[in-house]
Amino acid sequence: MIRADIVIRNCTIVTMSEMGIIRQGVIAVKDGVIMYVGKGVEAPEFEADEFINGDGRIAMPGLVNCHTHAAMALFRGIAEDMKLSEWLKEKIWPLEAKLRSDDVYYGALLSCIEMIKSGTTCFSDMYFYEDMVAKAAAETGLRCILSSGIIDAGHKMLGRVLLREAVKVAKRYHGSLGGRITVMLGPHAVYSCSPNLLKKVGEEAEKLGIGVHIHLAESESDYNSIKETYGKSEVEILYEAGLLRPSLLAAHCIHLSDEDITLMAKQNVKVAYNPISNMKLASGIPRIRDLLNAGIVVGLGTDGPASNNSLDMFDTMKTAALLQKVRYMDPRVLPARKVVEMATIDGARAVGLGSVIGSLEVGKRADIILIDVNKPHLKPLHDIYAALVYSARGSDVNTTIVDGRIIMDERNIKTVNEYEVMEKAEAAAYDLLSRKDVVRSLIEKFIKMV
Repeated sequence: MIRADIVIRNCTIVTMSEMGIIRQGVIAVKDGVIMYVGKGVEAPEFEADEFINGDGRIAMPGLVNCHTHAAMALFRGIAEDMKLSEWLKEKIWPLEAKLRSDDVYYGALLSCIEMIKSGTTCFSDMYFYEDMVAKAAAETGLRCILSSGIIDAGHKMLGRVLLREAVKVAKRYHGSLGGRITVMLGPHAVYSCSPNLLKKVGEEAEKLGIGVHIHLAESESDYNSIKETYGKSEVEILYEAGLLRPSLLAAHCIHLSDEDITLMAKQNVKVAYNPISNMKLASGIPRIRDLLNAGIVVGLGTDGPASNNSLDMFDTMKTAALLQKVRYMDPRVLPARKVVEMATIDGARAVGLGSVIGSLEVGKRADIILIDVNKPHLKPLHDIYAALVYSARGSDVNTTIVDGRIIMDERNIKTVNEYEVMEKAEAAAYDLLSRKDVVRSLIEKFIKMV
């Protein structure tokens, strides 16, 4: 008899490994690590603290959200039907200038419970007050990658201060909670960070041995402005700054030339594809087939709840596939299995955790979700990958396990009171909106921190 903490029996396992799909399978977990994945008839006998009946369930790796701004859940529905530049300058940035650390905490908590209930077990965040995002992830039980936002926007002192604070966050949180929290540095974008600041970010990241998370080539107008100002593309500027590297996670990557893609592939840069946000803000459609053909690892992201309005990665998977089929006018582009890979193992690789999560294999951390397939929209189940991409919804997730801990069981979150979180987050949002416009701007705030 082999001792385990959790044993899931009689489930259909989508391993996202060379083992493929296992029917009537068993998964055993001990000390947060997967100790057995295989057919039930071949499994040893286990005794466990928790046996889960997986009959009528698909077990698969937890989904990896490669790019979001969790605290922006407070802004959901505030800035609608606007161009990206207006959305940022007229709505989002003025609101962000009023943010306090508690706002970020409650916004992040709200996003965490939404992600847990829709099957995301790991998210890569970029925002301010990332220590509050770490606190929310710690309390809810999720895995996360923190990236403190860094800009200078023509103010060198601001860039130095934000970089210094980001380094502090990295030193404090990277590898914390048994590795459940890791850290990247988060320069906002090429248009909001000077080449000198980008170079310094790269140097600090190298010293710390961590990655860099940036918005890249999201807006055509910014792309053209950069080209006109510097005579180079955003990708070329990053290359000269020493930031094009395997540990660079570039979100969006919509407006790229063939030369940009070749250069990114040569440097093994990772990409986060955010189809719904790109559509909602009319930013454009990235050439995902071209990126994949070049050998670039592409993961999926929701972007923030203010530019997507949802953190449902199942919704993102479906949109990701359909949008590319229309982009290339070819229904064969991004087949369902590849899209599931992008949401799991490729997403894990994109955020630097491919050896830790993203597939259900012996020795990996136990980030597992169970999907209830006893639903009319999931019957008959001819093609499991197609069902996950084109038919499944986040609300079909029944159980969420992170690092070997059950954090949602039968749709009930076990780590926090979700109704209390919703109430407090809503109150924080209304309070934020009611604050008078006498709050100092972000630039003034951080300059005075020196």
